[in-house]
Amino acid sequence: MKTILLILVGQRKQAAVQVQKVLTGWGCMIKTRLGIHDGVMENCSDQGLLILELAGERKKMDELARKVSLINGVSSRLVDLKVIKEKKKTVKRAIKKLK
Repeated sequence: MKTILLILVGQRKQAAVQVQKVLTGWGCMIKTRLGIHDGVMENCSDQGLLILELAGERKKMDELARKVSLINGVSSRLVDLKVIKEKKKTVKRAIKKLK
């Protein structure tokens, strides 16, 4: 299973430093980090999206998500993803029915 933390920063210029401080404090839990925002140079958007792959204890992940979401203009959501092996059987059954 993979746990992903999605962070939407609504006022990037005002909140980025605070978000960075929180993430730095929890850096050992962050396996992968991807930051996305629209625009470049003088057309840079004020909204940004961070996608973090986390590792470690669930309680700590929940706490990180909570701390980030306390920053004004920032929201976060933890997402758990896992591969369900039963899907393969369901797909095979569906294919057999089509034949």
